[in-house]
Amino acid sequence: MSIKTFKYLSPITLYLTAWASFQFKGWVVWLPLLYVWVLIPLLELVLRPDKSNMSAAEEEISKKSNWYDYMLYIIVPLQYAALIYFLFSMKQNDLTGWEIAGRISAMGLLCGTFGINVAHELGHRNNRFEQFLAKTLLATSLYIHFFIEHNKGHHKNVATHEDPSSARMNEPVYTFYFRTIIFSYISAWKIANNDCRKKNVSVFGLQNEMIQAHIWQLLLVNIIYFLFGGFATISFLSAALIGILLLETVNYIEHYGLTRKKTDSGNYERAMPHHSWNSNHPIGRVMLFELSRHSDHHYLASKKYQILKHHDNAPQLPTGYPGSMILSLLPPLWFYVMNKRIKALAT
Repeated sequence: MSIKTFKYLSPITLYLTAWASFQFKGWVVWLPLLYVWVLIPLLELVLRPDKSNMSAAEEEISKKSNWYDYMLYIIVPLQYAALIYFLFSMKQNDLTGWEIAGRISAMGLLCGTFGINVAHELGHRNNRFEQFLAKTLLATSLYIHFFIEHNKGHHKNVATHEDPSSARMNEPVYTFYFRTIIFSYISAWKIANNDCRKKNVSVFGLQNEMIQAHIWQLLLVNIIYFLFGGFATISFLSAALIGILLLETVNYIEHYGLTRKKTDSGNYERAMPHHSWNSNHPIGRVMLFELSRHSDHHYLASKKYQILKHHDNAPQLPTGYPGSMILSLLPPLWFYVMNKRIKALAT
């Protein structure tokens, strides 16, 4: 086993900054934000993207190593430990508004990175244990329906107008938020209801995955309210919303302006590497468990994160995910940079 295996433990550095945010006061509460939105984007402007792929032998060894899975599993108890510590920290009576906002933002970062991102990887696995872990993580952002819609909706309809999670050319991220959050939720209900009909069970019963998700999430919110009170509950809901917005910002940059063509049969062409924006920037790759090699993920969704490949024909983001996410929040600048890249792809 190579020492390189453990590079995927680097997200623990973000976790430690969040833990410091919950423990201390003053400027330290904003340390996770400075780490993710200042230090990492600056480093990725300097560090060169790494386009190298594993050899066939290295890939085979990596596929057989359980350590890559164990590093995902450990995120689940760490995420809930952080959530509990965060809720306790929000019960302090002497916090300033600035410190409250910083701690909520720090928890929101964990919801989006530790929670939803790792849940995305585990949610693509075939065994029920890993799928359960995925839903457990998604619960910390109250977004369990992502498991349903992403796997059975987004991957089927990606880079088409049928997919609420694929951003259209010249669509600002702020209007995209409303479209993707609302219609992804509706899509998840449709998928779950159709699954019930295929099984000949009631759509109003407990076998409906969406009903299960809502019970799970309502139970979590009520437990938090009972144990920690109203203010901590509102703080949790705010952090969960930040996690959701982080996810949807990632969705925005991953497929912005890219479209699949319809074939003569009326169906869409297969999702190929050129239908997703890719980033080989090294820090973002390991911090997000190779999510930024998104082109290969959509090409073969069953691939585990550690063996995702670079494709030469995959369109490249101008910088890593954190920097691209910041850029997307400035629509005129985002359109200026990205629309030129889209037009270049057509030539």
